Amino acid sequence: MRLTEPMRKTPIFVILFLLLSISGLYFAKKLIPVFKSRVQQQTSDAKDLKGKITLAIDDWIGYYPISSGRMKKAMRSEGYMLDISNDGGDYPARMKKLRDGELDFAVVTVDSYILNAAPVDFPATIVAILDESKGGDALVAYTNVVSSLDSFKSFTAQTMPRIAYTPASPSQHLLKSISSHFNVPALKNLGRNQRVETKDSQEALKFLLEKKVSVAVLWEPNVSKALEIPGVAKILGTESTSRLIVDILVVNREFALKNPEKADLLLKTYFRTLKFYADNPDELEKDINAELKLPRDSVKKMVNGVAWVNLSENCQEWFGINVPGQVAEQGLIDTIQSTVEILVASGDFKEDPLPDKDPYRIVNSSFIQQIYNTGIKNGFAALAGNPGRAADMSGLSRPFKPLTDAQWRKLRPVGSLNVEPIMFQSGVADLEVSEKEKLDVMVSHLKSYSGLRILVEGHTSFLGDADANLALSQERADAVARYLMITYAIDPNRIRSAGFGGTKPLPMQPGENERAYHAYRLPRVEVSLLSESF
Repeated sequence: MRLTEPMRKTPIFVILFLLLSISGLYFAKKLIPVFKSRVQQQTSDAKDLKGKITLAIDDWIGYYPISSGRMKKAMRSEGYMLDISNDGGDYPARMKKLRDGELDFAVVTVDSYILNAAPVDFPATIVAILDESKGGDALVAYTNVVSSLDSFKSFTAQTMPRIAYTPASPSQHLLKSISSHFNVPALKNLGRNQRVETKDSQEALKFLLEKKVSVAVLWEPNVSKALEIPGVAKILGTESTSRLIVDILVVNREFALKNPEKADLLLKTYFRTLKFYADNPDELEKDINAELKLPRDSVKKMVNGVAWVNLSENCQEWFGINVPGQVAEQGLIDTIQSTVEILVASGDFKEDPLPDKDPYRIVNSSFIQQIYNTGIKNGFAALAGNPGRAADMSGLSRPFKPLTDAQWRKLRPVGSLNVEPIMFQSGVADLEVSEKEKLDVMVSHLKSYSGLRILVEGHTSFLGDADANLALSQERADAVARYLMITYAIDPNRIRSAGFGGTKPLPMQPGENERAYHAYRLPRVEVSLLSESF
């Protein structure tokens, strides 16, 4: 029997209907969660979320400040979720994710970055130095097998002890450095039986504890745990090295180009967080203990093995950013170059793997420079986190946080303000009208440096009773500080007065009258500006 036209079309409609139904179910399955998530966000405090910034880390304690709950909360208050992933030290995967745009930022050591970023064309640039290992990494061994680095020189390929380490990590770089710097080629070419590659430091410690290896390269807290094993000692730790294992923050190149304001925000937030922990070390240990669930004694040992690098040090010691009155170092470039030499000597590369053999091609100092331009010249005013209205931040009356005596001692001298000598009548500390007018002129300059703290120093001649001179110099410094606070509403937390008596005399000028020198030049008050070291 011949089918009619409508009957022949029926199966086609059925198939189309089924396909549409399946497609609808598929898209519904995909879209409903998205819709629900959007509704949840719009009907909660999450509605103000501006976006997400991704960061990859591992378990090294030096990365704690940038991955801490305090850092996440600070970023969230700025409208961004800091999405942190811990890959356990899988550096090759971390670099590939940077290349593929799956990560915005990553933390890594200089050596691991060069080693693992070279195969994927260096997808990120270095924007900050986070810390330097100072005892946090070490080579440990059973001393009846290895008692010093020279012990390795006596082994043959057959007698070389088994060594546990985490490949493509600072542990392996420490081995390579020892091999290169101490001329121990046996460590560079470990045989299959001597080379025990582990997934992390904890596994390497396990093999050492079980005596499956005689030597291990570890990082804290496993270094401290290893030293509790009878017969195990530290052969070399990073507390004896300089700029060898340096942790850095790298940013995806495309992300930095398209979202410079986000990169800037993350860096500023990080340095604020680091500053808080520098000023409150007990809070650092408490937060690590609470978040990582580690014993307090282990936390203390871990923290002691890290030298965190603040913003001032990033500028002055690593990125070569000039600070008035100081010569900046380019420690980062030096570290990159020395690391390349070690990697080439170790056979990881036949030649310098950097783009055009130029270390500057993997460094981006623009963000640190920007923070310097807007912050350091104004005492890091933008980063100080001081209370008060934004409108008051540039005025003489802007509020400052109180500092302890220890914190005042850590402030970095910026320079003395240009002011005519503030003179006093012999033996008194009262400010005369003419001297107040000199201070009024000085204040007009002070307005340009509203983020810097003020130190008022009192000095006297070194003749006479030293104790009396010291007391008089303190009274005179107090008088100047009091005048500035009362007349110009300068926050008492911003200003400090100190008397030095005759302990800091000015050099006598050629042909100067000795009476005038002692009576007029030495009795003085000087006003200096100080910057917080972030």
